[in-house]
Amino acid sequence: MAWASFPYPDEAYRYTVSGLHKAWRRLHAGDAESWPDNPAVTAAWIAFHAGRFEDAQAHGLEAGLAGYAVANKAACIHAVYLERSEAKKSARLLEVVERCEQQRARQPSDPAGFYWYAYALGRHAQAASIVKALAQGIGGKVRTSLETALALAPRHADAHTALGVYHAEVIDKVGTLLGGLSHGASRDEAIRHFDQAIAIHPGSVIARVEYASALVMLDGRKGARAAIALYEEAAAMRPHDAMERLDVERARQALEE
Repeated sequence: MAWASFPYPDEAYRYTVSGLHKAWRRLHAGDAESWPDNPAVTAAWIAFHAGRFEDAQAHGLEAGLAGYAVANKAACIHAVYLERSEAKKSARLLEVVERCEQQRARQPSDPAGFYWYAYALGRHAQAASIVKALAQGIGGKVRTSLETALALAPRHADAHTALGVYHAEVIDKVGTLLGGLSHGASRDEAIRHFDQAIAIHPGSVIARVEYASALVMLDGRKGARAAIALYEEAAAMRPHDAMERLDVERARQALEE
């Protein structure tokens, strides 16, 4: 069965090869991806930015390891934002985890294999039980993989955002003391990673959305005013592709709730 369609199609998200090349640095300030030298991978990225996520995965996988980053990103974004079936979402995320295990073994210097492994495994754990995932050691795998991604690509803004989420969620679920002693989580580290993500990529919508959510987890009502300000910033930003549009819509929905 075909994947659910991207609900906000826009001509502005449909890039030509030359247009994508010009916009590449802005579009990939978050994931630190390099411009592809494989035309099939370029086609996959064009599909991704337009919101044709299923096509992006298909084109990426056809290109082999060179296309794993775009294939995995397309699979993750669609699963998290647009897939309504929890079973299909879980299966797709675990497929990404499996591909990333292969990629990390064969391309140990590519941060994408480590980042998307952590993202997919972390999102899968969120859908199940964070507490159970921590008890099973999944949290440690997520954190280690994100730290490896940052060691390979220090300006990987999305990895900083994901580590901010890690620290905030651990503290939210198991508390400051146990979170620090057993999982190395702290409020200060969460804030540091979010601030670093925005410093690296000032135009990041997702960093603001996740930062806002984290402040509510970390500070409760005390963090509400700062969280609302971050959601308002995110909701007012102009999206440059389908993924950013989904994040903007997420911020708008949060403000309405």
